[in-house]
Amino acid sequence: MKVFELSGMQRALLLYVVLPILAVVGIGIGVGLERMNVQESERLKDDLELLGRAIRVPVGEALVAGDDEAVQRALDSVFEIGRVYGASVFDVNGNRVASAGIAEADLSRSRVAQELVMTGEQQERVRQISGMQMYSHFVPVFDDFRQANGFIQINRQASDFDASFKRLSLWAWGIWAMMALLTITIVIFGHYRGVGRYVNTVKQSMNRVEAGDREHRAAEQGPGELANIARGLNQMLDSMQANERELEVHRQHEQEMANKLQHQEKMAAIGSVASGIAHELGAPLTVIDGRARRLLKATDDAENHRQLQAIRGQVGRLTRIVQQLLNYCRPASEQESMVAAVAIERLVNEVAASVRHEQPANSPELMMDATPIPQGWRLIADEPRLELALVNVLRNAAQVATQQVRLSTQILPYAEAPKELELNSTSAKEQLWLCICVQDDGPGLVEGVNQRELVKPFFSTKGEGEGTGLGLAIVDNVVQEHGGRLQISNRNDGLKGCEVRLWLPLAAADKE
Repeated sequence: MKVFELSGMQRALLLYVVLPILAVVGIGIGVGLERMNVQESERLKDDLELLGRAIRVPVGEALVAGDDEAVQRALDSVFEIGRVYGASVFDVNGNRVASAGIAEADLSRSRVAQELVMTGEQQERVRQISGMQMYSHFVPVFDDFRQANGFIQINRQASDFDASFKRLSLWAWGIWAMMALLTITIVIFGHYRGVGRYVNTVKQSMNRVEAGDREHRAAEQGPGELANIARGLNQMLDSMQANERELEVHRQHEQEMANKLQHQEKMAAIGSVASGIAHELGAPLTVIDGRARRLLKATDDAENHRQLQAIRGQVGRLTRIVQQLLNYCRPASEQESMVAAVAIERLVNEVAASVRHEQPANSPELMMDATPIPQGWRLIADEPRLELALVNVLRNAAQVATQQVRLSTQILPYAEAPKELELNSTSAKEQLWLCICVQDDGPGLVEGVNQRELVKPFFSTKGEGEGTGLGLAIVDNVVQEHGGRLQISNRNDGLKGCEVRLWLPLAAADKE
């Protein structure tokens, strides 16, 4: 909180609570002081009336007896009994008989003297005497026959009636001002300590969220209501964050679906073209291969044999390219499914035999090392599709290897699988995984080329005319169809070459 700067809540609290209370208290003090002023004035008047009554009898007797000294003594006694500024005794005609202190000299022409004699009742007047404003109390004096034979005037300074009231007012309003200041101070700092700082904390939290810090949460502290507000804000942020995550998941899913749709549309177009190519090239290639075989049987010339074998090799290459196009572009739903338990040792040996049959005599050595699948577990797969994937991987390795290609299998739990595989489902973590690893001793992956590029259709690191760029794309599709993952990297055992791993989930025998 900035110094001398009140918050909106503090201003509202002062305006609508503190100031009305102070105003009510001030009005109460004003009414009370006014009432006390009246009571104090009445008390002072009563004092003068008592003084007049106290000396009226002796003054009356002294007047009857014509004893001026007794009259004077009675007047002097007034100064001993009460606080007065002057006292006088007048006869019925208003002529002064005796005086003490500040007194008027002659009241013979004053109406108050006439009223006193005629009515025989006490009178009160505020009069100017010797340049001072005096409050005068007139008391009639009677003889033994109840006849007025004079009157007494007792004077008290008029300011005496206001002096005590002013002092009392000064004290009262001074105390009120100090209490008002103390109350405002207590309210402002009490509000800040008890409420304001927690409100500021919530406000700062909201500002941080507004600035983009969506992970920030308000401290749930302070009075119950503010803690509930902070808790509600946090719950709202949690809900918004959950909704944003859900929207992001939906967005990613929609993007994936759009990408898949685009891919399928592209593959459908390629598949249509490939089907046409296969139909148009199938018969001519068969005729060329048949005539080459007949010519091989009809000639004994070594050069002719070599040329005819080269022709048959190129025809076979064209046939494989067309078949790869068909295998990649045909949707899995349109392929004949043969999902069943696969004997991995037999499958590995058949794949090796197929690749050896394609390789020339001086090709790199193919080494197989298949680990049996543990009892109670099975590899459930579409064997022809899996064989196609393994043939593509092994063929690629044999084409770049210098001396040796090694195909091995391992059975591993999820905990030993590479973290980048992102197998996050509960079932994936509970399964065993078959890892088929193909290693070569070739030059390895080209620097700057990653796995995502390698599995793109028609992307190839081989020279022009040496590859279609479909082999690894087919492998990636097959592995994903089986719920597995493909991993391509350079060897990490200190040797040159590339390493391709196919991770396939095993199923428990009782879940087949």
